[in-house]
Amino acid sequence: MRATIQLEELSDHPEYLSIAGIGGVALDLRYAGADNFVGRNLYGEQAPALLHRKAAERLAAAARELANRRPCHRLRVFDALRPGRVQRVLWDIVKDTPQRIYVADPARGSIHSFGMAVDITVEDGAGRQLDMGTGFDDFTELAQPQREADMLAQGRLSDAQLANRLLLRGCMEAAGFRGILTEWWHFEAADRDWVRAHMRLVE
Repeated sequence: MRATIQLEELSDHPEYLSIAGIGGVALDLRYAGADNFVGRNLYGEQAPALLHRKAAERLAAAARELANRRPCHRLRVFDALRPGRVQRVLWDIVKDTPQRIYVADPARGSIHSFGMAVDITVEDGAGRQLDMGTGFDDFTELAQPQREADMLAQGRLSDAQLANRLLLRGCMEAAGFRGILTEWWHFEAADRDWVRAHMRLVE
């Protein structure tokens, strides 16, 4: 039986931090509104702008790295801690479609549900998102880092778009995050098998 903790228990919990006040980080929590692939607010009035302390500290480090590389730029977070209850809603929508590769099966546990993953991009000093070739939650091969060389060769991804992805990736990796093969925006703060084996899933 996996150890769990309820989202409502995290408000004063020392292991979980709000990321709202981290310098160089802007919040654009997509599942707290209708601008997402589901088309509705899945978080209600209390959007969990939280991460486990380890991930929050690495996010702050990534923001500092970005500031060093591109002064006036900021990280923009689309999603952080995502409770298991929300992950199940997303999974139920995609589980019988080809898009299921983009959503973690809640039976295994999304790394978001441990507070150890962020969905993120970069914005410039005017608050404009850098062009990454696709938007957030674009469930196509163009969004996949593993296909970037092919997409570049086919002219579907430009040099500038790839450079923006590499900027984001470089800052996140410098802070200890790891990307994944299928989404340019998703980064995890620790090995996923270790997270699932040793950390509590938030419901």
